Amino acid sequence: MRRFFILALLILLSLVIVVFVNLSQQHSISEAHAGTTGNKKKYENGNVEVAAKKGLVRVTNIRKYSSENYTRIAIDLEKEVRFEQHRLKNPDRMYVDLYGTYLDPSLKNKPISIGDGILKKIRPGYFSPTTVRIVIDLDSLESFKVFGLKSPDRIVIDLYGKGEVLTKKDSNGTVQEKVRPLTLPEQLGLKVKLVVIDPGHGGKDTGAIGGTGLTEKEIVLDVAKRLKKILEANFDWDVVLTRDSDVFIPLEERIAIANAKKADLFISIHANASKRREAKGIETYFLNLSSNPDAMEVAARENAVSLKNISDLQKILNELLLNSKVNESSRLAGAVQKNLVETLNGSFSETKDLGVKPGPFYVLIGAKMPSILVEVSFITNPHEETLLKSDDYREKITEGIFSGVKSYVKSLMTSL
Repeated sequence: MRRFFILALLILLSLVIVVFVNLSQQHSISEAHAGTTGNKKKYENGNVEVAAKKGLVRVTNIRKYSSENYTRIAIDLEKEVRFEQHRLKNPDRMYVDLYGTYLDPSLKNKPISIGDGILKKIRPGYFSPTTVRIVIDLDSLESFKVFGLKSPDRIVIDLYGKGEVLTKKDSNGTVQEKVRPLTLPEQLGLKVKLVVIDPGHGGKDTGAIGGTGLTEKEIVLDVAKRLKKILEANFDWDVVLTRDSDVFIPLEERIAIANAKKADLFISIHANASKRREAKGIETYFLNLSSNPDAMEVAARENAVSLKNISDLQKILNELLLNSKVNESSRLAGAVQKNLVETLNGSFSETKDLGVKPGPFYVLIGAKMPSILVEVSFITNPHEETLLKSDDYREKITEGIFSGVKSYVKSLMTSL
């Protein structure tokens, strides 16, 4: 009798545990669906001073750049935090949990409507008193990537819509669906329609500064405008500048502009800098891992981060590079580098060819098209700074980049 009683008690206890676990799971799922329920009240009542005193990090803003088949969301933070992302079904949605955070009052109870075919809306809220949950209601999503960037700290979410679907039979004769990426000639070759040119820096971000006070931001804007003009004069292409005046644009927004506009090429223009005044020459980069100390230093400067942050970034690049056009970008970089050096050497002697290099540049992360970053001379070198001040030199830089793009596209056309 006693054994029977103990057995019954154990069974009852097991049932209680099962019920408790199920209720906890349902609560978690409902939290993800609602996005703004539960213990959030503690900080949604406006007591942000209490949150700050508890050492929580403020979520300051949520920005989005969307198009028909691509959306980029940037979540701005006061400093780096730990985060996790998950996707749920019925209804289709994903969420990002930001641990040890609280919402800025301007974000409370303010869902962001999107309706771009990929996303329906973004709903900032709380999963717990110390965890902000950003819920993203989905419409038609193929894949997504989530990664953190530094200086300033933010979390970037890239979301991709469904691509062209083809049917294919496997060895058993079963029809399978497969998303087919466009072939290289389809994306480039005869199909080039739109090019995005990115003049680096701008506004509060001057970029590098030469010994006489010449700023990188003014040089590259002038070269970008010249390049836009010569490309439009020679090709039936649309050419878009990420900025056409002295304004600041976050790095993650620049490639988002190119992705949203379905650009075929992305060219970011910069002037180089070094602690060594004698450093000089031309170099062109494409996005990839790098062990080259000079490349790491250039990337750190252009990303406005420390070398340690660059090392941390390389750890996440392996996954991010899966969808990048690394080979095509390398070829484009090679064509531009070769023609730029040859063009400058035709008019200005001793232009040093520093070559084509891989590098972990924020501005190139997430590109869906061949993309490069061109360093058009060292503003910190007294001689090259003088050259960069002249119209003739800037015009030759423009002609060199143009010749490189022209050569690259021609090589793709002949490969059809």
